[in-house]
Amino acid sequence: MCRHASWLGAPRTLASLIHEPAHGLLRQSYRPRLQRHGTMNADGFGMGWYDAARAEPVRYRRTIPAWTDANLAGLARTARSGCLLAAVRSASAGMPIEETATAPFTDGPWLFSHNGHVAREAVRELADDAESSCDSAWLAAAVFARRRAGDDLGEALAEVVTRAGLKDPRARLNLLACDGTSIAATAWGDTLFLHLGGHPREGVLVASEPLDDRPGWQAVPDHALVLASPDGVSVRPL
Repeated sequence: MCRHASWLGAPRTLASLIHEPAHGLLRQSYRPRLQRHGTMNADGFGMGWYDAARAEPVRYRRTIPAWTDANLAGLARTARSGCLLAAVRSASAGMPIEETATAPFTDGPWLFSHNGHVAREAVRELADDAESSCDSAWLAAAVFARRRAGDDLGEALAEVVTRAGLKDPRARLNLLACDGTSIAATAWGDTLFLHLGGHPREGVLVASEPLDDRPGWQAVPDHALVLASPDGVSVRPL
């Protein structure tokens, strides 16, 4: 199991997801509040953000606990973007602990994270190859293949989740992806929350669990797809 979070809106730093909130991802790496499987997320972490000077997102990921990386705080305070994604990892039994198994996964302009677990045989037929043998890498490869084939981000996540879920009824498939201008996420077997600014156009947070105790956090129903863009936020059943 893992925890992840993403922001779309006015530019802000990655520290706004990791260090600044009372229950940001740094704290969730060692004391998550709503995690249903596992008690810590100490098997690595990663973050990605977008820079106007680059065609592809910038990515930083490690296989150590987030609280042990002396460079993370300074980097997170400096990296700023209107679209951010970060994750902390708790590796499922039998899954490798390596950077290639650590979110965010990337392909072209896309960033991807998985919170959950799925039998690898349920996803290996959905992609030709993946950068790691872990289930999350195969889910990422499947989503990226559908994006390259022309599906939009929400369609790609929805198809992968529903097909993998049919193959593995016990799967937990909370996926989170972004492309610099939009976010798509699924709630499938674990918690997912939204927090909007004063108006959806001001920005939206999507996170496994609330990053703080402000009012306004909304729980996403299970088996649902979240789509966020500058035009607003929608939630629909899968």
